[in-house]
Amino acid sequence: MLPLTCTRLPPTQRRLLDHFYRQHGSRMRAAGEGEQWVARTAEIIGGMNLTPIGGDHWLTGLFVAPQWRGQQIASRLIDAALAESNAATWLFCHPDLAPFYQRLAFTPTTTLPEALASRLARYQRSKALLAMRRG
Repeated sequence: MLPLTCTRLPPTQRRLLDHFYRQHGSRMRAAGEGEQWVARTAEIIGGMNLTPIGGDHWLTGLFVAPQWRGQQIASRLIDAALAESNAATWLFCHPDLAPFYQRLAFTPTTTLPEALASRLARYQRSKALLAMRRG
């Protein structure tokens, strides 16, 4: 395997994450606010967003290129992005993904900041989602 780096994208390079998502047919987008993180070998192979919510973070847009899945790319990307954070990190996921996130120290929760609680309620009208928190 080629050497892997997980780094924050400078704001001026946010479009690279959007391009990565589109290249793989994903409807995800680089968040307008917050930080974008990428995993790279020779090219971007994974990405995610950390959006500020109060003093905490909301993790969205976690995506790893299909040919790189099963190689702990997502785990390494999340760990790198959250390594120096003492804030809580929230995410919404399909219930089938809960075991993956639990291995990364996320726990299911029903107590959310209001900004996320209302968003989750809206999303749950059309899909099954679980809220999880780390920290």
